[in-house]
Amino acid sequence: MNPSFGLIIVGDEILSGKRSDKHMPKVIELLSARGLSLDYADYVGDNPDRITATLERGFASGDVVFSCGGIGATPDDHTRQCAARALGRGLALHPEAESLVRERMQDVAREQGVAYEPDRPDNVHRLNMGMFPEGAQIIPNPYNKIPGFSCQGSGGGSVHFLPGFPVMAWPMVEWVLDHHYASFFNRTPQTEHSVVVYAAMEAALTPLMERIELSHPGIRVFSLPSVDHPQHGRHIELGVKGPAALVPAAWTALKTGLHEFGANLGPELVREM
Repeated sequence: MNPSFGLIIVGDEILSGKRSDKHMPKVIELLSARGLSLDYADYVGDNPDRITATLERGFASGDVVFSCGGIGATPDDHTRQCAARALGRGLALHPEAESLVRERMQDVAREQGVAYEPDRPDNVHRLNMGMFPEGAQIIPNPYNKIPGFSCQGSGGGSVHFLPGFPVMAWPMVEWVLDHHYASFFNRTPQTEHSVVVYAAMEAALTPLMERIELSHPGIRVFSLPSVDHPQHGRHIELGVKGPAALVPAAWTALKTGLHEFGANLGPELVREM
């Protein structure tokens, strides 16, 4: 069985509309390229209690969860502290993270043509970006060296903490997938086969959908209605999805049922997942 994958997006800027979330479509893309899929996503603002509760669910879930945002060292960054609280652990300066943060500070000093002053208050404060829950493992950041981190909860859930910046987070997601979950890649290829059904009512098609799921274990039937599509007008995209080996029989049964129903069918769509 493949693990379930979840995504947590942290930040008031998303919920207020100041920024648009770009992480979810990209994570879907990165998972899909490896034969995996995203099972759920949570959005939470910069509220420590809500972040902690969301992370507690992730750690207890047994799932693989990516958390994007809030791991910096400014007053509105709470994710590192909330992760420690959710795990019931203390925060500690991770030795490898400390080394990487110091490297980054030295790089910036060289770029600015000034001397690196490790004891300067702002540089000391920057080390907070390496304060992770005890027992955390680092996730390398190819953009600016400031790492993310991974923790596993007692419930078996693994949460991988990444910056909110897409240019940093996305290659870090790929690193986590390729280094920790490659054994699950393309293990159970998934297929989705659907058809546009014109001017139909979902309630009338529900018995057919239930019959297909009952007679084809492992297959899920889906229905996506639209009332104002620019090309198809009012219609339902009706289809089946699941393991590639199981989809053809279910698809044949669905098409047969639609023809018996007298449905007005449009284009068919096939998607490999």
